[in-house]
Amino acid sequence: MTETTLTAIRVGDEYAAQLAEFSDEWAELHRQQAVLDARKARLLARSAAYADAFADATVPAIFPPAERQALSRRSTCAALAMATRTPERTVQRATNDAERLVNEAPAVLASLEAGRISAWHAQVITDQLGDVPTAGRAAFLDQVLPEAERMTAAGLKSRARVLRERLHPESITTRAVRSEADRRVEFEPAADGMAWVHLFTTAQIAQGLVERVEAAAAESRATGDTRTCAQLQADALAALALTGVTPEDVMSSPVLPHPIEVQEHIKPTVQITVPALSMAGVSDAPAMLDGYGPIDPETAARIAVNAPSFTRILVQPETGAVLSVGRNQYRVPADLQRAVRLRDGTCRAPGCGRRARACDLDHSVAWEDGGTTDVGNLACLCRHHHRMKHLPGWNLDHGPGGVLDWTTPDGKHHRTEPDPAPF
Repeated sequence: MTETTLTAIRVGDEYAAQLAEFSDEWAELHRQQAVLDARKARLLARSAAYADAFADATVPAIFPPAERQALSRRSTCAALAMATRTPERTVQRATNDAERLVNEAPAVLASLEAGRISAWHAQVITDQLGDVPTAGRAAFLDQVLPEAERMTAAGLKSRARVLRERLHPESITTRAVRSEADRRVEFEPAADGMAWVHLFTTAQIAQGLVERVEAAAAESRATGDTRTCAQLQADALAALALTGVTPEDVMSSPVLPHPIEVQEHIKPTVQITVPALSMAGVSDAPAMLDGYGPIDPETAARIAVNAPSFTRILVQPETGAVLSVGRNQYRVPADLQRAVRLRDGTCRAPGCGRRARACDLDHSVAWEDGGTTDVGNLACLCRHHHRMKHLPGWNLDHGPGGVLDWTTPDGKHHRTEPDPAPF
């Protein structure tokens, strides 16, 4: 055996020993994470039980019993969300999942606590369990848990779906009719002027849409269009939605419209904040599209041309806006509404991202308590946080410059400040 071979063996042994150390520590960290995830689930389930038990004591009796329980739960989730700077909806969903795991799948929780499965495995199981009627849940859990303890979470997702289908006492036809009611479209901002549009619809319609955009893209590609297949499919869907272009249209006029051409058909009601120098054409500082974020000034100008209802707001304050009507009236004048909504941008509760234009304008010091109708006493609150602010234990102080100091029922303090002009 040569010296080179012996050296290679020694290096190999050293690498194998180090790799074993890495893999052992990695597995131990995952086990510890699973234990912590189980603790979090138990805590969230317990917090929900307390919220239900104390709903009558913490929520005014003017609300009906069912609404008192819902408000108590949301108040609890809001306090937990603010304590960890977590979106409130995330805590609400985690609480619902935790209750299902703790109360309906104790064996799965025990496996998580022992580190035999991860939180992802548990999530897959509880997601499927929620759609299984009570009569079939025991059999489903008995069969899916052993699979979870030997498979990846991705593999389990497919396996669990098959098990759920096999054990489900309802026909797939009945469930399909019920699920169809959940169809919707969701908008998700991305970086650099891009965004996702998610469509949740029936499988056959989704497949039909994909086949249509693929056909239109293929027709355009066959004529020598140099755009990639992915780009052509995206452009085909945009053209289909905004202008009615179909594969048949492409066959007679093979070139698909470019996104710049398609967006000429957008007729939005928009609010764009444009830096004054950009508007004058001497700067390329981004504009701000309400509900999305930074966009390039050229795109902002194109959108503005077609907007039947368009408010252009310069970052430099315009003169003449009414900023206060004092105690003369409760109703907020339109220009004061615009000033407050522009200042706040979103709901001013910690962690809430609901857009200001969809929020209530709340008098921080109530009108009946002597509060004034001015920019220093008004803040944008979504309907949920507007109502929650008045529950026992919650307090809101409105400071100079639009700074809001919140106090939650557990005595914690949280501050929100208006976002500065972005550019």
